[in-house]
Amino acid sequence: MALILPDRKIVILNLELISFYSHQINYHSKSVLHDSTFTHVVSMFDLFRRLSLTHWILISMIIGTGVGYCFPESAQSLKPLSSIFLRMIKSLIAPLLFATLVIGIAGHGEDLKQIGRMALKSIIYFEIVTTLALVIGLAAVNLAQPGIGVSLNVPAKAGEDFASKQTTLGGVLEHIVPTSVIDSMAKNEVLQIVFWAILFAIGLTQVKGEHRKILIQGLEALSEVMFKFTGLVMAYAPIGIGAAIAVTVGHSGLGILLNLGKLILTLYLALVVFMLVVLLPVAYWARVPLRKFSRAVKEPALIAFSTTSSEAALPKAMLAMQSIGVPSRIVSFVMPTGYSFNLDGTTLYLAVASVFASQAAGINMSWQQQLIMMLTLMVTSKGVAAVPRASLVILSGTLASFGLPLEAVAVIIGVDELMDMARTTVNLIGNCLATCVIARWEGEFDENFNGEIKSV
Repeated sequence: MALILPDRKIVILNLELISFYSHQINYHSKSVLHDSTFTHVVSMFDLFRRLSLTHWILISMIIGTGVGYCFPESAQSLKPLSSIFLRMIKSLIAPLLFATLVIGIAGHGEDLKQIGRMALKSIIYFEIVTTLALVIGLAAVNLAQPGIGVSLNVPAKAGEDFASKQTTLGGVLEHIVPTSVIDSMAKNEVLQIVFWAILFAIGLTQVKGEHRKILIQGLEALSEVMFKFTGLVMAYAPIGIGAAIAVTVGHSGLGILLNLGKLILTLYLALVVFMLVVLLPVAYWARVPLRKFSRAVKEPALIAFSTTSSEAALPKAMLAMQSIGVPSRIVSFVMPTGYSFNLDGTTLYLAVASVFASQAAGINMSWQQQLIMMLTLMVTSKGVAAVPRASLVILSGTLASFGLPLEAVAVIIGVDELMDMARTTVNLIGNCLATCVIARWEGEFDENFNGEIKSV
């Protein structure tokens, strides 16, 4: 059989067709691949845009922990980033607090009786809750005995330095009254700002006519601007918080958990018990909507935990409590006052740390001695929130008063940042709840308020 070959022109034409279709298939494949990649990129950016501030803070905390653990020395260079965040927050506290408190009082024409009633209720609530915190801390440290077997073979100089800064009750009362409100604002002396703002507001209520109206309108404008300012600062929060966590982990290291792990665990468990046994029943008693409250307090609590600063979370917490139906005048009075008189986490910590010192020194304190020491702590822990490392100052002064070794303070300093995270968070949650309780007690808690918590 003869083999018939195709015509040469036909072969060339077929080859050109094959080449053309191959080029088209290749072009469309690349186009589809390009479109698919572009779609994935757009989807990823869309996902990032949908993440709330809480998500970004959690992500930054995880990244910060990893950076601090893997690169402890390099992590210390991130401290300026966290300091910038804290400085921005502190810069807005005084004008925000002053404006909201004066508007809350003078804007509604309140008199001295109403202010005095709210102040009395707040103090009664603060004393009851902080006393229960002391009791739970005392029970926890006696049951767990975290000081047994801990060596105090360290210099006592750090404890002596803190003990020398101990303040008296008279000093605390004197400290409440500012010599200059400008100086108080510059130093962020919250209690002094509250005291001066209350007097200013009372004076403003006695002014009639156009002058009062102009001042109130100006302060309302200032308040609105400061809340917008808070939103701008919060946009930077994930960077500042991630840096703060990296610095903390890089400085302390995770290995320190093994050395004083029992003390840290005792404190954390005692704080959890306090929230479940005290704060939760109080919330039920005050008929606080727990879901709404939890959503509101979530972001401020994360800020407090990661920065170990109550001030850093204050503006966001004030805005969050107003968004769930607590009147601004109650928020602006109760929350700042609570930062000096309602430090639930710090009070519980002091009970644990003071008895820990006696256990580590091998000194067996009777229940009567422990109760007297708790009463001392209850008095000395009031009104010193503005003192740097206030809890260590109070602890050192108390240990010195009862003849307990100040070397324990030097030991605790190593893990103080880790414990400070927990106690600062509980301080914040306790003060947020206090605003709800006082609002309910005053009959002004608006359960139907559907204010949206802005993700700022």
